[in-house]
Amino acid sequence: MRNPMRTGLTMASLVLLLAACDDSGSQVTGPGSAGAGSVSLSIAAPAAGGATMAVGSGAMFDIVQNDGASELVIQRTALVLREIELERQFDDDCDDHLPGEDDDCEEFSTGPMILELPMDGSVDHVVTINDVPADTYDEVEFEIHKPEDNTAEDLEFIRANPDFERVSIRVEGTFDGSPFTYVTDLNEDQEYNLVPPLVVNGTEAVNLTLSIDVTTWFVAPGGSLVDPTSANKGGPNEDLVEENIERSIEVFEDDDRDGDDDSDDSSDDS
Repeated sequence: MRNPMRTGLTMASLVLLLAACDDSGSQVTGPGSAGAGSVSLSIAAPAAGGATMAVGSGAMFDIVQNDGASELVIQRTALVLREIELERQFDDDCDDHLPGEDDDCEEFSTGPMILELPMDGSVDHVVTINDVPADTYDEVEFEIHKPEDNTAEDLEFIRANPDFERVSIRVEGTFDGSPFTYVTDLNEDQEYNLVPPLVVNGTEAVNLTLSIDVTTWFVAPGGSLVDPTSANKGGPNEDLVEENIERSIEVFEDDDRDGDDDSDDSSDDS
């Protein structure tokens, strides 16, 4: 059952503390930083490729796609995210580091949280990370997470969100008028280069937008729509859709939170 109103993000105002630690587990600012600033993370779901956004029942918005033969209506898209990591520019030591082993890798720990993609074209705030050492960062990493029963925090999360047990992404809607639910247990780190790099100067807050184009998920290479149920576990389109999901994600600086890369805005103004 769909919620009567779009609730946005289940943890929209969560504030995270810097979790980069030395061997004793105490919080550290990080070497070479002249101060600290804040970085916020927002999320957007642009409707591209001829898709439209329509008002659904209960004042909600749906994403509607039509390839001339089939119609796909996406009513809800939610994913589970855990941990955010920023890597300093010119620092290659973060690739294989272990927690507490390398203070040059700024990790921000959080338990699993559900992100509800905004279906109305808006940009929703997810978290604000305080005490980020002033520096230049050229890579961001986060984990799309499948909650299991192997940790206390996952068990607590599953008790509160039983539909997400061993599920990292859940999509609901209709395909040719028939209701569907698509779920995946995709569970891996996602790494993205920041071009241009993100500069945290300790005085101005900056924002990164996680842009996820869900309109590319259920599309075959030739452009035809695929039935989302055919992409569930063991289905013929399982690998296709998971690869589409991984390709659909972009991360960029978006201080005005308009859903567009600030570097593109600068080039348009010149």
